[in-house]
Amino acid sequence: MKEHYYDKLLHIKTGAYEKESNQSLHYYPYEPTEYRVLETLLDQYELDQNDCIVDFGSGKGRLCFFLHYYKHVFVRGVEMSEVFHKDALKNKKSYLKKTKQNKDKIQFYCSLAETYEIKDTDNRFYFFNPFSIRIFERIVNNILRSVENFPREVELILYYPSEDYIFYLDNHTVFELKEEIKLPGLYEKNPDERFLIYYI
Repeated sequence: MKEHYYDKLLHIKTGAYEKESNQSLHYYPYEPTEYRVLETLLDQYELDQNDCIVDFGSGKGRLCFFLHYYKHVFVRGVEMSEVFHKDALKNKKSYLKKTKQNKDKIQFYCSLAETYEIKDTDNRFYFFNPFSIRIFERIVNNILRSVENFPREVELILYYPSEDYIFYLDNHTVFELKEEIKLPGLYEKNPDERFLIYYI
């Protein structure tokens, strides 16, 4: 129900689980974060209008449009699939036409996540298990190098976090766990239904 409601509200089409035939073993199929999950993030995670969120494996842009609409933050979606990237651009055009929002605060990049160049303004990074630990490690190292070059506070937002991601962050990086957000009604049945927020 909420899937249809929010897509209609935002004038976008983000659909559900889809798989492309050219998917590699390191990149996982498209599966947008459910809107009820995003509602919890919206309610319990603090965002400032000057924050810039990068969604790795952004698909058709659901997270970007949702957070931009409600929090007016800068959002950047990074997606390797040309098909989904084109869908995100179509959604952006429709979203901006209906909402009259600032187009400069929404950007989409068609690229491998590990080759995306971290911008000095990027300070929040969202992951819904879009790829293997090997790719994740490379991205985290890119983020850390960016922070060395341009010191700032950054946070990683992990939804449905994999044990590999958690182990790597806890044992091989300077990131520290800041917060755990359990999803009401879901976490009780599945302890993976949560957000972990890491920071430096």
